[in-house]
Amino acid sequence: MKLPPHHRNGGFQNNHGDFEPKSLADVIRWRWNASRRGLPPRPTEPIPTQPADLGFIRANHGAAQQPAVTWIGHATVLAQLGGLNLLTDPVFSERASPLSFAGPKREQPPGLTLAQLPHIDAVLVSHNHYDHLDLASVRALAHQPGGSPLFVAPLGLKAWFQARGIERVVELDWWQAERLAGVDIVLVPAQHWSARGLNDRMKTLWGGFAVFAPDCQLFFAGDTGYSRDFADIRERFAERQQPHQGGSFDIALIPIGAYEPRWFMQSQHVNVEEALKIHADLGAKRSLGVHWGTFELTDEALDEPPRQLTRQRADLGLCEDEFFTLAIGETRRLPPRRV
Repeated sequence: MKLPPHHRNGGFQNNHGDFEPKSLADVIRWRWNASRRGLPPRPTEPIPTQPADLGFIRANHGAAQQPAVTWIGHATVLAQLGGLNLLTDPVFSERASPLSFAGPKREQPPGLTLAQLPHIDAVLVSHNHYDHLDLASVRALAHQPGGSPLFVAPLGLKAWFQARGIERVVELDWWQAERLAGVDIVLVPAQHWSARGLNDRMKTLWGGFAVFAPDCQLFFAGDTGYSRDFADIRERFAERQQPHQGGSFDIALIPIGAYEPRWFMQSQHVNVEEALKIHADLGAKRSLGVHWGTFELTDEALDEPPRQLTRQRADLGLCEDEFFTLAIGETRRLPPRRV
């Protein structure tokens, strides 16, 4: 049986341009230049945070559930739709690192603690980088009261979970789907890469997710550079997003941070201009900018991405509701999809 073209040499590659890892010399060059120039600058404004609406979040389930998304921080979002509570890339730890004493440190506390979460039905894991897959967080979720959520992950990651005692896991290839209580969860391509150590680069898959529930269709990009994948995704799902059913994705979760310097980051992280292109390529009704304000990973200030979004959105003639950011802890309620 012939493998899909993104299966390569016992591992994986991107659809539209192979990922070429930066050399150690490139990493040293980047970090040296950043240090010499005093980058990243400290934020000039506080990262917006607000207390979570726990009353709404906890009551928002069952037949009366209203589609809603709550930004917990970085790429972690609580999505309530289709009668389910879904969590994207859960990271609740103090550091996005294999070490408890070193590595990127959380600048803002999570908008919800693990104890404050409602019962999570499914966790969507986009890839295995430490700022997206955190062992302490997934272990805690696996032991939540009422039983483990279903962990939905890209190919190659099921063994990682099982080796750590987490059994309720399904792994998917691009375009494969898992159905949970009438909601379809599809792994879709992204332009990125994977590794948790020095010897496992590109050995597990990465991706985003398209979630199809009767009341809401959600897209989560995970981590990604810009590519034709997003136009491909829109074309692939055109039939199930007919206008009489409400059109395209009701909400897209798109990264807008961790993008400088471009010579180093462009192949793996979009900037705001490219995030707006993804929004357009998908034909999303509205998008939420994530992946900023929490961990200091790259050369731009933590508070710079939303400023860029405000400027560039206006240049394109988009209104704020079409591509917005939230305060950490804030919930955005969404109109239910027309049936």
